[in-house]
Amino acid sequence: MIIKLLRRYWWQTILIFALTPFLIILLGNIWIVQQSKAIVFDSINDLPNKDVGLVLGTSNRLVNGNTNLFFKYRVEAAAELFKQEKIKHIIVSGDNSQTNYNEPRKMYQALVKLDIPDNCITLDYAGFRTFDSVVRCKEVFQQNDFTIISQEFHNYRAAYIAKYFGINAVAYNAKTVISQTRRPYNREYLARLKALLDVHILKTKPKFLGEKINIPI
Repeated sequence: MIIKLLRRYWWQTILIFALTPFLIILLGNIWIVQQSKAIVFDSINDLPNKDVGLVLGTSNRLVNGNTNLFFKYRVEAAAELFKQEKIKHIIVSGDNSQTNYNEPRKMYQALVKLDIPDNCITLDYAGFRTFDSVVRCKEVFQQNDFTIISQEFHNYRAAYIAKYFGINAVAYNAKTVISQTRRPYNREYLARLKALLDVHILKTKPKFLGEKINIPI
């Protein structure tokens, strides 16, 4: 009987199976945005003051060698928050898994060029992904009240992770990039679903934790 029904409505069955993954991704993305939007800020005037700002890493250059505007705008946003006294210290967290690739070092250098004192910058070399950066800020750098700095599309996921781990974080939106690659935006749809799996099902831990590090504030 069941087989007959499936044959009779075969196109409906195929359509349901085909659309289910897209529906899951859509609902997961909506959930993260809805749960995070209250602590994601566009306006520097509305942003609460925090001691620490956490800049999420990305490469300073695109594959073609051009400046990565995602990187540039995040660093500029962090410098602006520091100069406006919205934060007192900056943690730059990114990937340093290869000898010739060092996101935290590049962010540090860019911030120094923007007149941020080097003793007000801490480098996190094990922020291999957003999940690691956020959790390490709490577990390694002992911060439970900080501002996340990235683009809006990215901040929703980072803020959601922070909220899950009981971190009193807010997120500040760096300038949106509209003139370069769409790849980060497209990848974010799946990254948000992965974040839900990490925190609710897989109970993922950062790749590296290590000893506690004091932030000189």
